[in-house]
Amino acid sequence: MRVRRLMTGVLGSAALVFTSLGATTAAAGPAAANPCGFYETASDAYYNHCTSDGSRVVIKVDVAWASDYERCVGPGTTWLGSADKIQGAHYVGRTC
Repeated sequence: MRVRRLMTGVLGSAALVFTSLGATTAAAGPAAANPCGFYETASDAYYNHCTSDGSRVVIKVDVAWASDYERCVGPGTTWLGSADKIQGAHYVGRTC
């Protein structure tokens, strides 16, 4: 009886884990296409400012072999340049 209860618990837990992983993967598909913040494709670099209030923020863009710079971006996705030239970008903590 004890083994049966243990196996039922283990199988139930495993089913719950697999179900939640499947739901996470399915939900992450569309969101992963345009994540918030800096992201790259095979050829381009972007910054996606995810907001619902219409705010504009200042980001610092890290550039390879050139000076870094700050840029004001609005809601949505902003193209930063070639992925070969842009190393990253992050929010600096102020609006513009």
